[in-house]
Amino acid sequence: MDKVIALTAVTKAFGPVRALGGVDFAIAPGEVVGLVGHNGAGKSTMVNIMMGTFPPTEGRVERGAAGEIRCVFQELSLCLNLDAAENTRLIHRSLRGLGWRRRARAMIAGRLDAIFPGHGIPPEAKLSDLPIGQRQMVEIARAFTAAEGEGPLAMVILDEPTSALGEEATQQFLAYVRKAAGEGVAIVLITHRLNEIYAVSHRIVVMKDGRSVAEGPSAELPKERLVELMGGHAVPVEGEDIPAVATRKTDPNAPVMVTLPGAVPVEARKGDIIGFTGLDGHGQREALVAIQTEGRGAKAATAFVAGDRQADGVLPVWSIAQNLTISCLATIRRGAFLSPAAERAFAEEWRERIGIRMRDIDQPLTELSGGNQQKVLFARALAAPAPIVLLDDPMRGVDVGTKAEVYQTIRNEADAGRTFVWFSTELEELENCDRVYVFREGAPVACIPREALSQDAIIAASFQS
Repeated sequence: MDKVIALTAVTKAFGPVRALGGVDFAIAPGEVVGLVGHNGAGKSTMVNIMMGTFPPTEGRVERGAAGEIRCVFQELSLCLNLDAAENTRLIHRSLRGLGWRRRARAMIAGRLDAIFPGHGIPPEAKLSDLPIGQRQMVEIARAFTAAEGEGPLAMVILDEPTSALGEEATQQFLAYVRKAAGEGVAIVLITHRLNEIYAVSHRIVVMKDGRSVAEGPSAELPKERLVELMGGHAVPVEGEDIPAVATRKTDPNAPVMVTLPGAVPVEARKGDIIGFTGLDGHGQREALVAIQTEGRGAKAATAFVAGDRQADGVLPVWSIAQNLTISCLATIRRGAFLSPAAERAFAEEWRERIGIRMRDIDQPLTELSGGNQQKVLFARALAAPAPIVLLDDPMRGVDVGTKAEVYQTIRNEADAGRTFVWFSTELEELENCDRVYVFREGAPVACIPREALSQDAIIAASFQS
């Protein structure tokens, strides 16, 4: 068998719910395959089948010559109470006996340096003390480590690997994917950032509703066709004008809702959408958290969409309905008690508005795909009565069609008078802002109006003296 792994007519059912409906998939050594589809299309279930976490309900899974198969999961699998070396030991049986820590530290540090030059991750730091972007770097680097006496690395599955990375780290990662593939490692890349798919993949497989609906060489599958196959809206073909986000009319005399000091002070008025950006780790997230937890600079109540949803967002033992309605209990109160019927009705309303794919509103939130969990957190913030909404990379792991709908929802809410402060690592998202503040060394140093926004402008502001 010249394939690293091959799935034939694989199905997977969870009770009455069929997550996969007869999938065929194979990948050869050195091949990079982009696996795309909307949230809930079955991609994560397929990953778990390939990793052996789930047995297939029907069908056949065949593995080729001996070799390690690793995965970078969308929900990071690191032990946060351990450092990078200790986390590396967990996946390498040969790291034992005297000197294992030194060998593990050299192994993970070497791979971090190879993939993310200048990463700045202290080798002795517990993962819980690192920002999510650096944790994601450690997870990626660990997946590509190899140890003497163990089998060669045959395949790495990357599920939304750049969702918390800045632009520079993302480009470093993509360059390393090309290098690893050139050395014979098979790569499965799952991401909603389609530009990354086209940047590195040889072939694209499109999934929809638990099935593979199309596949072909990346060069022969245009982006507009890819979006259509995923179930989204077609995008303009090459050569056509891409409609820009409409410029919003803001009121310069509206009440000020948020202020932050800096070389260029931040000011957000009622109805504004402002963005935070800059090189990763320069205080953008910390500024959002300070506004939320300390009320620093906020003139009214705030709602918050966490970027690290597992640590700061989801209530894992609660249902979808409970997670969604916790921000607006007054709405579902009937007299002195909360009404289960009102809770269900309110949650169903927001499920429909945001397009959350689920089996039932009462199922545990953690049964949803990562992107659908993020939709619940976004709906929870919008459902809250707070006039200020803080967004910490809110669309991590959300499909391209839903993103467009959410962007429009944000603009509609802002037009109705809500204020949004939006940190994002994606230029596409920042283009929805009225203006963007660039952070350096923990403070805002530049303000870029939307009409002047570009990656070059952000980089120039990030390094200006």
